[in-house]
Amino acid sequence: MSTIAPEEPVEVSTELIDGGIAKVIFRNAARHHALNAELLGALEARLTTLASQRVPVVILTSGAGEKVWSAGHDLGELDTDHDPIAWGKPLERVLRQIRTYPGVVIAMVSGSVWGGAVDLVMSCDLVVADTTVRLAMTPANIGLPYCTSGLLRFIHNLPIHILKEMFFCARPLEADEAERHGVLNRVVQPADIEAVALQMARDIATKAPLAIAAVKEQLRILEDVVPVPVDAMERIAELRRQACSGEDMHEGLKAFAQRRPPQFKGR
Repeated sequence: MSTIAPEEPVEVSTELIDGGIAKVIFRNAARHHALNAELLGALEARLTTLASQRVPVVILTSGAGEKVWSAGHDLGELDTDHDPIAWGKPLERVLRQIRTYPGVVIAMVSGSVWGGAVDLVMSCDLVVADTTVRLAMTPANIGLPYCTSGLLRFIHNLPIHILKEMFFCARPLEADEAERHGVLNRVVQPADIEAVALQMARDIATKAPLAIAAVKEQLRILEDVVPVPVDAMERIAELRRQACSGEDMHEGLKAFAQRRPPQFKGR
């Protein structure tokens, strides 16, 4: 008689290295490490603890050698939440926490990265990747309009025409191209990624933590200084509301679940 193996649980674990480095591993293997509310809540709690302990360097990863680093948002949750990237939602809270973490957060990335997980990578301070990495922004495939804060993070990282191609065509950005545009700090062979990420973390851990934290916060504030008229923000909010409540998003989610091409109608 055959038995069905139980699914691996959703979990976030921490490995402390050399006292000044924490390796944070998030796992949701049954769903290709999708960023569901449970995982994001655990990640938020773990980062809060590490910040209170003043751990100066965090390595964030779903593991080395993964074929999929993260599939992005768990689309199953979109049935009840059509705007998972709004300001107060779990992913946005984690992204803000990483950007304001009082130390350096290094993303260690193997395999493909999808949707909101690309934003997670770009919100980290440094990115060490292996040659298998592919970054794909796929919200247009399901009719989800990306949030303004997320687009600003991409604008800071990519040339505008490359950014538009990623969002309009959902074309993956390969590792060599991402490195060329400065999205990735290091691209190494898969067998070397852990050693390279750890060496970078150890180099940072020897430096003055208060000075690094001060520079990081200054850079975050300077990046966020983007004055936008109130009427423009209201227009953006209305465009996103229309897209999130429209027929196309319902069709996109339905088509994804049925594994067929969506039939969008622009309404």
